[in-house]
Amino acid sequence: MLPSKRRYLLVSLPVLAFSLLGPATWADTLTITSQPPGATVEIDGVVVGTTPYESKVPGGYFHKTHTVFGERLTHPMVARIYKDGYTAQETKLTEGPFEWVALNGANHGRYWLLKSKKVSVTLQPASRVFNGSVRTSLAGERKIDLRPDLPIEKVIEMASPAIVKIRNAGGWGTGFLITDTGVVATNHHVVEGAATVSVQLGDKRELLGKVVYTDHRLDLAMVKLDGEGFPRLALADVSEVRAGQTAIAIGNPSGGLPGTVTRGIVSAVGSGEDKGPGTWIQTDAAINPGNSGGPLLNAQGEVIGITTQKEFLSADGRALEGIGFALSASDLTSILLRFYPVATPVSSAPAAAGTGSLSITSDAHAEIYVDGKFVGESPATLQLTTGVHHIEVKAVGKKAWERNLEVMKDSQVTLHPLLEQQP
Repeated sequence: MLPSKRRYLLVSLPVLAFSLLGPATWADTLTITSQPPGATVEIDGVVVGTTPYESKVPGGYFHKTHTVFGERLTHPMVARIYKDGYTAQETKLTEGPFEWVALNGANHGRYWLLKSKKVSVTLQPASRVFNGSVRTSLAGERKIDLRPDLPIEKVIEMASPAIVKIRNAGGWGTGFLITDTGVVATNHHVVEGAATVSVQLGDKRELLGKVVYTDHRLDLAMVKLDGEGFPRLALADVSEVRAGQTAIAIGNPSGGLPGTVTRGIVSAVGSGEDKGPGTWIQTDAAINPGNSGGPLLNAQGEVIGITTQKEFLSADGRALEGIGFALSASDLTSILLRFYPVATPVSSAPAAAGTGSLSITSDAHAEIYVDGKFVGESPATLQLTTGVHHIEVKAVGKKAWERNLEVMKDSQVTLHPLLEQQP
C-alpha cells in the first residue's frame, strides 16, 4: 500500500502546482471600441491607445480567482474615451470591491472585477450637443462693475427655474441649466454609470436627459435635454469670489422638500490635495446628500460653485458643523471653453480713443447685449469705448428694448429701459 500512496502523491504534486500557477497565466482580452473609431483611450489617467483598443488581461480580472496565488485586480478602473470634435465619455470598467475570503475564514483582501470583456461607446459631435451660448464673467475679458447685492428672495426667483432634479437608478441629485439649448451641469457621481437620466425641471416637467460629458477627477458631468428656450444660470469667475460674501445653495436634499434653499457665507477659497483637483469654495451654507450637483450662488444670482461634498466628520471622528464644499464655476468654465468660443471684449477700438461709462437698470431681471454680444445682466455698469454702440435689453416675456447710443470720452450715462409685456 505504501508504494502506491507514494506514486499518487508524486503524480498529484505537478497537478496541484499547475492549478495554483495556471490562473496567473490564463488571459482574456479587454476590447474598447467607439463610434467613430480612432478615439483616444485613457485608463486611470494614462493614455493607452486608440479605438479599437485591445489589451490582454489575466482571467482573474473577470472572475474570482480560485486560489490566493491567482491574479487579482486590486483597484477600480475608469476608462475615458475622447476625440477632437466630439464629446468625451467616461465609463467605469469595474465593479466592487469584493472581499476574498477563503473557506477557512481567512480574509485575503479586496478585489475588483471587470464588468465586461467588450466596451463600446458612441461619441456625440460637440457641435450638436454644445450649441447655444454660456453666460460667463470671464476675468479680464470685459469690465463690468457688478451690482449691489440683490434680496435673497429675488435671487431665488431668478435662479429656481433653471435648477433641476436628476434621477437615475441609484437615487437622485441636483443640476442646473447653463444654456438655453438644454445643457445641464451636475456632479459625475450623480449620473455615474448611466447613459440617460430623468430630469425634472423647475416647472415639474419630466424630460429624458442624455449624459454627454463626465469627468470623475473633477466630479463634473453634463446632461443634454432636447429643446430650446430653457432658463439658465450665469457662471461667475472664481477671481470675483471672496471670503465673507453671501453664498446661497439650492437643491433637493434627502429628507427635505424640492428646491430647498440654504444661506451662508463663503468661508474660504483655495485648493486642497484631499479635495482633489480644482479650486474649492468652502461655505457654511447647509449642504446635504441630494444637494450634489446643485449651484452655489452669489448675491447676484450667478453660480460661483457646484456643490459637491460635505465634511461630516473630523479626522478623529468628531462631527463637523458648517463645513461644505463646492467646486468653483471656473473649473466648469474651463471645460466649456473646449466647446464654446472664448468671449470677446465689448469693443476692440484703440485704447487711445477713450472710454465712457454706461449704467443700465431695469424693472425686470434682464440680459444686456452690446453690438450683438451678451455682456451681462441688469443692473450693471459697463465701460465702453467711444463711438456708437447698439444697446439691446431683453427679458423673458417682455419686448426687447433697443437703442443706438453714442459714447463720449469720460462720459457717464444711465439708462433705465421700460420693458413692455409681450402681447
